[in-house]
Amino acid sequence: MNDDQVLFEFVQVGAQMRVAAIDSATGTEVVVITPVAATRNQMQQLALAKLRRRLAETPAPAPAPRLF
Repeated sequence: MNDDQVLFEFVQVGAQMRVAAIDSATGTEVVVITPVAATRNQMQQLALAKLRRRLAETPAPAPAPRLF
């Protein structure tokens, strides 16, 4: 995963911030809830760590059958 291919979405919900991190290559999305007092960088790093963990847990797709 290349960090340049991760999209972040920030939505404030009361005193909390909902941060979604989306891997553009796979479409995998994770969401974290953080305090609004956290810095934007802290929010992104938390969401990115969760996304990396999710991608590491996801099994790779089976290879396509070879045609001769």
